Amino acid sequence: MSDATPEPGATDFDAMTRDIAEVPAVEVIVTVAVNLMSAAAVKLGLTEEGDRHKDLDEARKLVHALAGLLDAGATEISSFHAAPLRDGLKSLQLAFREASVVADEPGQGPGEKYTGQVFG
Repeated sequence: MSDATPEPGATDFDAMTRDIAEVPAVEVIVTVAVNLMSAAAVKLGLTEEGDRHKDLDEARKLVHALAGLLDAGATEISSFHAAPLRDGLKSLQLAFREASVVADEPGQGPGEKYTGQVFG
């Protein structure tokens, strides 16, 4: 093989860099937020497989990270993108509260450091 052709199974980092360079920051932020939301939903047991992947400790971390990302990035992604993400975050926070055997103190639930206390 020539030096210009990557070996089968090798990662072409130059192509990946070019690809990511073409993606607007808003899309990167929204994609990361959606991935965090999806992972949190799985860890909360909200998928068809339910309790099989349920892990509230992991869910707490994911919801908290999502809240931090939205708090930091909301002004950068516009309300058009931020509003549905905030709604999804609130739904995950409420699902966490419902799934928890031991309730967090008001304002101490996952992400509430960034969002304030969440009410149902």
